[in-house]
Formats: sequence, C-alpha cells, structure tokens
Amino acid sequence: MSFSPTNDLKEIRNLVNQELLNFVAVENKYLNEIASELATVASAMERFLLDSGKRLRPLFAYIGFLGTGSKPSVEILRACAALELIHVCALMHDDVMDASDTRRGAPAIHKAFEALHKDQKLSGSSEQFGISAAILLGDLALVWSDKMLHQSGIDSQSLIRSLPMYDEMRVELMAGQYLDIYEQAFASESVERSLKVARYKSGKYTIERPLHFGAALGGANQSLFKTYSDYGLPLGEAFQLRDDVLGIFGNPDETGKPAGDDLREGKRTVLLAKTMELADAGSKAVIKSALGNPKLTLEDVNKIREIIISCGALAEVENLISSMTSSAQSALEHGEIDPVGKAALTQLLTIVTQRTL
Repeated sequence: MSFSPTNDLKEIRNLVNQELLNFVAVENKYLNEIASELATVASAMERFLLDSGKRLRPLFAYIGFLGTGSKPSVEILRACAALELIHVCALMHDDVMDASDTRRGAPAIHKAFEALHKDQKLSGSSEQFGISAAILLGDLALVWSDKMLHQSGIDSQSLIRSLPMYDEMRVELMAGQYLDIYEQAFASESVERSLKVARYKSGKYTIERPLHFGAALGGANQSLFKTYSDYGLPLGEAFQLRDDVLGIFGNPDETGKPAGDDLREGKRTVLLAKTMELADAGSKAVIKSALGNPKLTLEDVNKIREIIISCGALAEVENLISSMTSSAQSALEHGEIDPVGKAALTQLLTIVTQRTL
C-alpha cells in the first residue's frame, strides 16, 4: 500500500484510525486467549481508543515526515499511529490523578472498572479496583505503543533514527504530568510556572516531538528540526492554553467533561494564574475557595467565569494564544519545509487553537 503526498488531514486521520483498528484487533485476540477475564480489558481498550480523538500526535508526526520531502508509505503511517497509544496512556492515568469521573462524555476508565467491580459483586474496594485497572490499562497502552512502532515495518535505520525522539516525547510527558500535580499541591499562582507545565504536559508531546519523530523517520537535517521546534513549541503552548479555556468555559457536549471541571480538580492553569494576578482581593478569595472543591455547582462556576472575564484574564489569554499562533506561523514562513507538509501545518494552526478537526 502506498500513499501520495496529501494535506487532506481527515483522510490521513481515517488511515490512522484504520491502522489502530487493525493493531488493536490482533492484540485483543491475544488478550482473550490469555484469559476470559481479560475480555473486559480488551473491549475497554478498543472502545477508549477508537470511540473518538483528533489523532493530533499521529497527524503531526506524519506531516512532519511529509515535510522532509520523503515518500510516505503504510509502514511510516503505522509508526506515526503508534504515538496515539502514548496519548491513551496519558489520558487514562490523567483521569486517575485528577479524579475525573468522565472522559469524552463516558465514564473514565477507573470509573468503568469500579462499576464492573460493583456489578460482579467482587470482594474488596470497588474504588481501588477501578484505580488499579486504569493504571494497568494505561501501562498496557504504553507497551502497545512500543509494540506498534517496532512492528510497523519501517526499516531498521528509520527506527533507530526515530527512537531518541520517541523516548524524549515520553520522558517529557511524564515530567510535565508530575509538574502538573506538583503545581496543584504547591498552590501556584505563577503564570511563568503554569506556562512551563503547559509546555511539558501537553505542548511538546502533542506537537514538537511528534514533528521531530516524523522528521527523524524522513532523515531530516538539523535545520528542519529547528524549524519544527520554532513552530511546535509556541503552537503547543497555545494548544494547552485553549484547553485551559475550554476547561472552564467549554460546552460539556463538546468537551465530554462537566462544565468547570478544571476548577473542581484544582488545576493551576495559566488562565487561573492570570486571574489571580489581575483580580481584586474579594474575587481572589472566591477563586481560592472554589479551587479543588468537587462540589462546585454550575452557579458557582458561572460566578468564577464572570470574574475571569471582568478582570481581563480571559482576554489576555486569548491574546497570548493569538501571539503564539502567529509565532508558529512565522516559523513556517522562514523554514525550509516541503510544500505539502507546509500546507498541512498551516491548516493545523487553526485546527489546534480552535479545535475544529
């Protein structure tokens, strides 16, 4: 199977979905052969992976490859698709760390297995069973990402070139996740510290490192790696800032999360740091009492939304998103990228910051 260079992102996404479907079908067959009890694990993994998701990491990796001017193949596509499984691991573990009940409008994995424990009237704590299962399923997704990459069929030299990028992507993700939980415990109100979390928790592993991964697969020179960083770092941070805005102002029907969930989880985002910087003393007290309160009502959330808007924090973050997006666009204009890759990366500027794919 071969591919002609294309900037049709939806077509690439469909091809990635097909490769993931093929891979999971084989792996789930193996799980079911090990023990019948693993059937629930197999179905949960398949459902979580294939129900939805924009596939941004495989997309950026594949476009990163196209940007080298190299000829794409199904093996390259398969290698890029493996990055989605790292994201699956991150989401499953993130929901446990954040004590989130839902993901994409459905029960989070730990809540689904907590319900299974109750339904089957198993011994011990249903809550602990659910958390344990989610940790293990997340670990399995991480193992699967290795397996899918190693079995992708790419030649040994391409694999060797890609592994440092793949490793750095995973290290930086875990570092960012730890910084995220530390900032919550530290009760940070620093914009600078929150921006660092945004860079490592989401930005680098969503855009910069996948681009580097694709560039490595295509045998790119160092100049292209630098261009991809100049594009990927600001856009990755803009991506996380948009996520922060949606975490408080997003429509639950679109985000799959209850309104204001970031507040209930006590997230120390750039948006909230900006609010604490700009709001008056009374408003700050309201925010502090709300952060980390799992019982916040929609009325409570609406009061905080009003504070964020009235003090100017939302406008400042929107300006920051625009500025970062402009920086990323400028990198495309000054870097040497194959026209097919450049056209796709230009489209992704809007998709990433407005979530329109």
